[in-house]
Amino acid sequence: MDMEIYFPGGKRVDAKYGDLIIPTDQSVKSGGDGSAPAPFDLFLTSIGACAGIYVLSFCQSRNIPTDDIRLKMSINYNQQIKLIDTITITVELPSDFPEKYVQPVIKAAELCAVAKHLYNPPQIKLEAEVKQETSV
Repeated sequence: MDMEIYFPGGKRVDAKYGDLIIPTDQSVKSGGDGSAPAPFDLFLTSIGACAGIYVLSFCQSRNIPTDDIRLKMSINYNQQIKLIDTITITVELPSDFPEKYVQPVIKAAELCAVAKHLYNPPQIKLEAEVKQETSV
């Protein structure tokens, strides 16, 4: 699961993951062009999208239509510690959603692997490697 991070210009920082390029940029306010989500925006998006795939899979496996199902994510930023202290994901269900599946669909969303990693965060190690010049 290696990823290569590189700098294509301006405030862009892109990630190559397998055959995919995941672009990021900073907002205009932060000196970028606003051409792509900022890295922190992708972090937050991964939480909601991960919960969403579990809700989608739950519904698809039971042939429950998903056209009117949405996940809304709200974030509480704590000014004292300068960090987000609460993320709330609300699964909005249509009125005809089967009552017997309301709590199970929440349980499905709780299977999100991104959130599970936040409950038990990995250790992050940073290293530098100076490439040696090769003479021809």
